[in-house]
Amino acid sequence: MEITCFDDLLQAAREQPQPQRLLFVFAGAELPDNATALQRAQFEAGEGGELAPLMCVDKAPEELSGFAVFAAEAAQAGPPWSIVFAAAMSGRDGVPPTSRDAEAPLQRMVDAIKAGRLDGMLPFDRRGEPVSFG
Repeated sequence: MEITCFDDLLQAAREQPQPQRLLFVFAGAELPDNATALQRAQFEAGEGGELAPLMCVDKAPEELSGFAVFAAEAAQAGPPWSIVFAAAMSGRDGVPPTSRDAEAPLQRMVDAIKAGRLDGMLPFDRRGEPVSFG
C-alpha cells in the first residue's frame, strides 16, 4: 500500500497480520549554534535550520481516529512542531507491543533525527501529508 497521507499509515497499520504500535517523534526547526549569516537569513525567511526532536509518543492504531484529532492532541500536549516522524513496531503471536516496549525504539528515533539519519521513518507535515527530503 502506498502511503499518501497520515490516514493511509493508520489503515496500513490496522491491516497488518500482527498488532502494531505506532511510534511518533515530533520535531521543530532550529538554527544551529554555528550558523552562518546566510543560514540565519534563510532561517528567518522560514527556510533551512536543523531538525530538533521536541516530544514523542506511541499509540496503538485503534487509539487514533485520524490526523486532525492527533494533531490537535499534539498541539495541547507540547510545543509547536513542524514535522512528525512515524514508525511502527509489530507485535508477536497476536500480542501487541506495549508502551514500555516502545521506549527504546522511540529513543533510537530521537537519536537518529538528531544525527540526520531519517531512513526507516515516515515524515508528515502539519497537514498530515508526507514530506520528502532532498
